Amino acid sequence: MGLFDFAKDIGNKIFGGDDDPSEKLKEHIESDNPGMSNLEVNVNDGVATISGDAESTDALEKTILMAGNALGIEKVEAADATITGAQAELGGDDEFYVIQSGDTLWKIASNAYGNGAKYTAIVDANKEVIKDADKIFPGQKIRIPKGL
Repeated sequence: MGLFDFAKDIGNKIFGGDDDPSEKLKEHIESDNPGMSNLEVNVNDGVATISGDAESTDALEKTILMAGNALGIEKVEAADATITGAQAELGGDDEFYVIQSGDTLWKIASNAYGNGAKYTAIVDANKEVIKDADKIFPGQKIRIPKGL
């Protein structure tokens, strides 16, 4: 799995003071664990390197998004992460979307599905990175589930 780019100067504030960024990011991911076991995280100069065993493609994608949507992280490398379930690689039915200024989840759902009321599917697919449907921000990267 390759390198994923994110906006370094936006995101959830996870790090502070003398905190070990690697440990804090690992704690953040494990707090809403999307399905990763044996998780290891190393943060160096804005790059988060993730390894571990994901139970599915979705779990790995969510882990990458949780890491990348943290303030101060501009890239996530997950080359050493494995998918232990039936899905063997990224690139399933979902796609990534970067929230733009003026976007709402309703608007994103309208564009993706032709029906804004389906925004709840986007929230459900991103519950680890969207804690409140009214609090999304430009530059945040989310998953758009397909096949609805």
